[in-house]
Amino acid sequence: MKTKRSLAGRSVRRAFLGLATIFAANSRLPAQTRTPPTTLPPVVSTATRTPAEPRTLGTFIETITAADLARRQVNSLAGALGGATGAPAFASGAGGATTSLFLRGANSNQTLFLVDGLRLNDPNTDYAVFLGGACVGACDSLEIAHGPQSTLYGGEAVGGVIALRAQRGSGAPTGSAAVEAGSFGTVQGRLMAQGERGANAWSFSAQGGHTDNERANNSFDSANTTLRLDRRVNDRVSVGATARWFRGVYGSPGDRFTNDPDNEERESNLLATAFADVKLAPAWTGRAVLGGQDRRFVAESPRAGRATAFTVVKNRRGVLDAQTSYTGLERQRVTGGVTAEANHTRNTGFGAINRKQTLLALFAQDEVSPAEDVFLSAGLRNDDFDTFGRATTGRVTAAWLVAARSVKLRASYGTAFRAPSFLDLYGQSAFYAGNPSLRAERARGWDGGVDFYLPQRRGTVSATWFDTRFKDLIASTANFRSVENIQRARTRGAEVSAQLGLAGAWDARVAYTYLEAENLTTNSRLLRRPRHRASADAWRDLGRGWTVGAGVAFAARRRDVDARTFRQIDAEDFNVARLHAAWQATPRLAFKARLENLLNENYEEVNGYPALGRGAFGGVEWRF
Repeated sequence: MKTKRSLAGRSVRRAFLGLATIFAANSRLPAQTRTPPTTLPPVVSTATRTPAEPRTLGTFIETITAADLARRQVNSLAGALGGATGAPAFASGAGGATTSLFLRGANSNQTLFLVDGLRLNDPNTDYAVFLGGACVGACDSLEIAHGPQSTLYGGEAVGGVIALRAQRGSGAPTGSAAVEAGSFGTVQGRLMAQGERGANAWSFSAQGGHTDNERANNSFDSANTTLRLDRRVNDRVSVGATARWFRGVYGSPGDRFTNDPDNEERESNLLATAFADVKLAPAWTGRAVLGGQDRRFVAESPRAGRATAFTVVKNRRGVLDAQTSYTGLERQRVTGGVTAEANHTRNTGFGAINRKQTLLALFAQDEVSPAEDVFLSAGLRNDDFDTFGRATTGRVTAAWLVAARSVKLRASYGTAFRAPSFLDLYGQSAFYAGNPSLRAERARGWDGGVDFYLPQRRGTVSATWFDTRFKDLIASTANFRSVENIQRARTRGAEVSAQLGLAGAWDARVAYTYLEAENLTTNSRLLRRPRHRASADAWRDLGRGWTVGAGVAFAARRRDVDARTFRQIDAEDFNVARLHAAWQATPRLAFKARLENLLNENYEEVNGYPALGRGAFGGVEWRF
C-alpha cells in the first residue's frame, strides 16, 4: 500500500511539473508587484457585537481571512484554527475524524462556535465532527475572541468565541474553480462566485471531495456549501440571508488497537439565517437575526452474528437574536438586546434522550471613551433556561493607546458558564441516572496584555497573560452512576503572536502558547493540553507569478490516556512541517502544490489514533 501511494505521489508531482513546463514555454509573464503585508482588518465585531476598530478593544482578537487561508493553501476549518494562538485542536484520527478544541485550556465543550451569527454548539449539540471535516469557504473569515464571553453570547463561551462568517460579496462579479489530487487517494474540488450589482450582493462557495486516508476503513467523503445574499432596500434598511450545509461520511476504525473494519459515522449539518440591519435614527441602529439549525449524526456499528447497532442524534434549534445600539452620547455607545431560543435533541445512544429546552436572554453593554485613546466597556447578561434555571454573567475591558498609538495596553475580566446537558440532567440507563438538580458550570477569568503596531503597517506583535478559574464542574459521582457539581480547575499561561512583513519580502504568522492546566480537585494536569504549543507560517512572493511558503506546528508536555490500558500517560511531543508553492501562470490560471507532514513525523494527536504520514498534493485553479 505504501509503495502504491508513493508512486501516486510521484505521478502527481510529475504531472504538475509537466504542466508548469508547457505553460512556461508558451507564456511571457509581466513582472508582478508584491502583495502588501497582511494586516488586521479595519473592523471586527465579535468582541463587542458591534463594528469596532481593533486598536480600541480590550479583548485579544485574532482574525483569519480567506486570503490568508488561500495563500497558505489551507481549506479545512481544523487546519485554519491550527495556526491560531492558544487554540490547540486535536483529532482522533486522520482527515474527517472528530476533533476537540481547547481554547485557553477550557474543555472542548466550553468554547462557543458562531456560524454566520448562529450558535453551532450547545451542551447537546457538539462541533467535533463539523470541526474535523468541514471546509472553510473561499469567502469565509474567522474571528477568535479569547477569554470568557458569556456576557455577549451566553453559555459555552468560557474559553472564548470562534466566529465563522460568510463575507458580503463586493465589486465586480468574480469566480473560480479549482481541483486538487494527491496522496492517500485524495481528490477534491471547489467552486466560488461572488460580486455586487446595484443594491444586490452575493457570495457562494461549494467544495468537497474524497480521501482514503491511510488505515483500512478510514475513507472520508465530504460536501460543503455556503451562500450569502444581501440587498440594500434603501439608505436605512439592508436585508440578507445565509445558508451553510456540511455533509460528511467517515469510516471510523477506532484506535489502532481495535481496528474495527466496519464502523461508519455520518453527519449532516444545515444552518440558515435571515437578517436585517436598520438605521432607526441618525444615532440609533438595530439588527435582527432569525435562524435555524438541523443536524443529524448517525454512528453505524455492524456486529458479527448480531443486528447492526445504530446511534442517531438529531439536534434542531430555532433562534431569534435582536440588538440595538445608540451612539448619541459623546464618546459612548450603548448596546442592548434579547436572544430567544428553542432546541430539541433526540439521542438513541447512552441515556436515551428526547428533550426540549427554551432560553430567553437579555444583555446590555456600554462602550465609553472617557479620554482620548482610552477605551472602556462593561456588560451584563442574564440567561433564563426552562430546564435548570438562570445564569448571570458580566464582563469589563480596558484599552489604552500610548506611544503615538503604536502600543496598546489592554485588560479584561469576565465570568462565564456552561449549561448542563440533557444527559447530565435527565439521562437514564440500567447503570446511570441523570441529576435534575445540577447547576451550570461556572468560570471567571482575567487577562492583561500589550499589542505593538509596527510602523508602515508591517504587522502586529501581541503578548497576553491569562488566568481562568472554574468551579461546579460536572463529573461522575464516586459510584459512576450519576453526576454532580464536584470539581474545580484552573488554567493560566501566556500567549504570544505576531503577524509580520519581514525585510520587504516575507510575510509571517507566528503563535506560541504556554499553558498550565490543572484539575484542582484531583491535583492532576488536565488532559490533552500541551504546556508548550507553537506554530509558524511564512510566505514569499518571488515575482513573475511564483510564491512559496512553509509552516511548522509543535506541541510538547501533554498528558493523555493510553487507548489500550486507559491509564494516564505522558504523550509524545510532535513537530509537523509543511511546504507549499504556487505559480500564477496567467491572470486566470494558477498551479499549486503542497507537501504535508514534510518530515514524515510519526505522531498521534490523541493516543491510539495515528495522524497521516507525508503527503504530496497538486492542483489547478481557474478564475473567471
